[in-house]
Amino acid sequence: VQLVESGGGLVQPGGSLRLSCRASGDIFEISSMGWFRQAPGKEREFLGVVNWSGGGAYYADSVKGRFTISRDNAKNTVHLQMNSLKPEDTAEYFCAASPLESRIVVGGPVGYDYWGLGTQVTVSS
Repeated sequence: VQLVESGGGLVQPGGSLRLSCRASGDIFEISSMGWFRQAPGKEREFLGVVNWSGGGAYYADSVKGRFTISRDNAKNTVHLQMNSLKPEDTAEYFCAASPLESRIVVGGPVGYDYWGLGTQVTVSS
């Protein structure tokens, strides 16, 4: 499974951004897709996860109500819609795929077998 993120960039505080993660290869191996981020000098942080077939969405408290994961199975793509962005949301954002259901891998990063290379999000005025 190969994962490629896109959609990162520079956005002002309070703004929105939508990241995409396109999967290719052995898609049948994927049961859930998660999003993570990592800021310089910090550990990788779990943001949310959703089942590839739909449902089973879980979010970290730090982003609940602001970030939403959606799926486009026809395009083998998962999106991360980010609203009300704050400077502390600045980080490298990664998607990850797991052969396990979302309820098992919520919290991560254990259980995710495949990772994208990341896309940078910078929130600054």
